Amino acid sequence: MKRRTFIGSSVAATAGLLTTTKATAIGNQKDQDNKFKGNINHSVCRWCYSKIPMEDFLQNLNELGITAMDLTGPDDWPLMKKYGIHASMCWGAGFGIEKGWNDPQLHEELVKDYLQMIPKVAEAGYTNLICFSGNRRGMDDSIGLKNCVDGLKQIIPIAEKHGVVIQMELLNSKVDHKDYMCDHVEWGVALCKELNSENFKLLYDIYHMQIMEGDIIRTIRDYHEYFGHYHTGGNPGRHEINETQELYYPAIMKAIVETGFKGHVAQEFIPSWEDKIAALKEGVTICDV
Repeated sequence: MKRRTFIGSSVAATAGLLTTTKATAIGNQKDQDNKFKGNINHSVCRWCYSKIPMEDFLQNLNELGITAMDLTGPDDWPLMKKYGIHASMCWGAGFGIEKGWNDPQLHEELVKDYLQMIPKVAEAGYTNLICFSGNRRGMDDSIGLKNCVDGLKQIIPIAEKHGVVIQMELLNSKVDHKDYMCDHVEWGVALCKELNSENFKLLYDIYHMQIMEGDIIRTIRDYHEYFGHYHTGGNPGRHEINETQELYYPAIMKAIVETGFKGHVAQEFIPSWEDKIAALKEGVTICDV
């Protein structure tokens, strides 16, 4: 009986050891699978995965090894901090895409709103706060540029004081955001030059600028000093960034790395796969050069 007990105990111990070893191997493989090269700081835009509950999505990001998320506000930050997810592009100020800094009638409210939000971003330990030009509504681009300068000049000193970078997103006005004014890099760069502050940059959305201008890699090389953040997306369709669309993201990411960029690249494609997280993993893997 003692021998039987010994054998039974030995078998159980061996099985337990094998199970532990297998679990360790799986864990090590998972860590290896999610180990990035460190050249790109990966992020993801929350709105593309809005159907997934926030806490579940944060757990997904932990499992994937993604440490940052775009387009979140103060209500999201406590839960993000719980899971160690950085807010790489904050929002929560302004009237959205169509009503922006090119309209002087909105300046008073915009200034008030951003002056309240900038300290919140800084106090939370974050850096980037998004803004928009607004739609043209028949306005000449040069007038809109001057209006944006006049308005943004009122908040830039506070942004500089708190170490917050105001970033205006470049969007296409051909497909998704009809009439949007900041739809070409040269216009955005002219705005940066007029404001002349390291605390104002452009959010270069690769998907949007492929639609408006193309020539993505040359543009990144020529104007990277004005770009403070990047978004991805497959064109046409704004879905996965794999071989189903026309952009070759590995080359684009290499061009970004070559500029010395240290900010974040956020996935902003709308996943078409049933397994949304698998699609996100593929996108991040493609961009990890």
